[in-house]
Amino acid sequence: MGKYTDEEIRSLPKITCKVAADYLGIAPMAVSIGMRNDSLPIGFAIHNEDRYSDSWSYHIIAERLIAYKHGRINEVQIQSIEKNLETI
Repeated sequence: MGKYTDEEIRSLPKITCKVAADYLGIAPMAVSIGMRNDSLPIGFAIHNEDRYSDSWSYHIIAERLIAYKHGRINEVQIQSIEKNLETI
């Protein structure tokens, strides 16, 4: 069992890769790499490239993280949701 409850995750102002990892019971690097490779559908990984630096930013969505942990969401469902949002 992770260190956080569903309610604690919902109440956090920002969910870091470390918090998500503790909640899922995996390594923080697994969260960041999974998000970068679009294989962990809990939010967005944004690649920041400019002339002087190369870094990543992560935006983890509480409800996606909770749904993923409980096996209620997969990549196909997310693509369908995002496609419907674009239509609206």
